[in-house]
Amino acid sequence: MSELLFWFMTAMTIGSALIVVLHSNLFYSALALVVTLFGVAAFYVFLWADFLAGVQVLIYIGGILILILFGIMLTNKISSVNISHSNFHQGIAAVIVMGIFSILGWMILKTPWLHIVQQEPSQTVGRIGRLLMTEYLLPFEVASVLLLSALIGAAMLSRKAN
Repeated sequence: MSELLFWFMTAMTIGSALIVVLHSNLFYSALALVVTLFGVAAFYVFLWADFLAGVQVLIYIGGILILILFGIMLTNKISSVNISHSNFHQGIAAVIVMGIFSILGWMILKTPWLHIVQQEPSQTVGRIGRLLMTEYLLPFEVASVLLLSALIGAAMLSRKAN
């Protein structure tokens, strides 16, 4: 059952990624990007990286992609111009992508993979949370203060001079 779910998620992620690239409406491309990023989060779950799956959903989908959608909707209302993008040079890009995929496929087939039976880890989020709140608390707080100062600096730079 898990293998069937894996292949369903793979097809859904690849299909929505194709919609992101090939659709002419920017808003629909952004909505398809939501599905693509959820598929990537599902792959993290399949890899037993539950912390990365949560970070994927919180940061990329919950933060960045919602910001992109708001930006698209707000700029569409300001100028009342249909926001769409056209795909120039699709043929050249398709040839380059097929070349890269063929090189990657050749490398995957020629690599002698090491097969080790692993036990499923119980949980990773608890250990990471304990480390972030005990041993690595100071670097975590320094990074948060640095990000806050960058946000304040960006807000100050974006203000109009009086």
